[in-house]
Amino acid sequence: MTRNPTARAVLMVGLPGAGKTTRARGYAALRLTPDDWMIPLFGDSYADGKRWTLEGRLILVALPALRLGTDVVLDFGLWGRDERSALRWLITSIGADCVIDYLPVDREVQLARIAHRQATEPSTTFPMSETEVDLWREQFQAPDQAELCGGEIPAAPEGWSDWLAWAIDHWPPLTELGLRARGPAGTDAVA
Repeated sequence: MTRNPTARAVLMVGLPGAGKTTRARGYAALRLTPDDWMIPLFGDSYADGKRWTLEGRLILVALPALRLGTDVVLDFGLWGRDERSALRWLITSIGADCVIDYLPVDREVQLARIAHRQATEPSTTFPMSETEVDLWREQFQAPDQAELCGGEIPAAPEGWSDWLAWAIDHWPPLTELGLRARGPAGTDAVA
């Protein structure tokens, strides 16, 4: 049997309650989900910035797996366009394919799913208020059609030399990638 040497990374994009993890479980791939670790280790999903550290560690697992030909699902939520662009850049720079699986969700459906999960599986989630959900809905940057179709990755935001520099700042463990990059405002970020 001949295996396709190009692995694929799927970026799960959506708000809490959108159905990302349920969909992610359906892929025949290595599934990397911060909530599988954050809640058991720290009792909440962010834990004073530890989420970005954990996501960075999971990316460090994903990249070599992709190089070896293993498909990977990053079930992070990825609310921001910059996060998605940085990951798309990292993934395609190693020769893997990258797709975005975006799950939009209506507010009422989202609230009902969150309440159901809290009532039936409290150890897999954390309390979320309607006020938080509304704030998150405002902060969320839905992917546009170009992003969903795998269009060109935009340039890194102003103040960053490239997506690697941005990614190292956002996900600190990525400094282990062994590359040298420029950080914000011309500071060095050593990978």
